[in-house]
Amino acid sequence: MNFKTDYKAVAGLGSAKGGTGHFISQRLTAIALVPLGILFVFTFVRALGEGHDAVLAIYRHPFNALIAIGFFIVMFRHLRLGLQVVIEDYVHNERSRMLMLITNALIWRGFAVAGAFAVAKIALTV
Repeated sequence: MNFKTDYKAVAGLGSAKGGTGHFISQRLTAIALVPLGILFVFTFVRALGEGHDAVLAIYRHPFNALIAIGFFIVMFRHLRLGLQVVIEDYVHNERSRMLMLITNALIWRGFAVAGAFAVAKIALTV
C-alpha cells in the first residue's frame, strides 16, 4: 500500500533515502570518539608543560601519531555531520542552505586534513 498523496508522488516529495546512513554515521563517529578522545587527551596532557623537543618525541611515536590523526579525522567528521543537521533543519532559504552546506563540508574537511598533515609532519620528520 502506498501512503503518498498524489501531490507528493508528482512533486517527487518523500524520503530522500539518506537519513538512515547519516544517523548511523553520526552514531558510529560518536562511539569512536570515546576511546580516541580519551587516548588523545591522555597523550596531550602528558605533553603539556614539556619542552618543544619532548612534545615532538611524544608525537613521533607511531601509536600517539595514529591516535591524534584518527581523533582529528573522526572528530571533524562528527562535527560536520552534526552541523549539517542543524543547517538542514533551521536554514529555510534553499540557496543559503546549499551555500552553508558546501561551506560546512569544505571547512571541516579542511581542518581534518590540516590536523592530520600537522601530526604526520611531526611523526615523519627525522
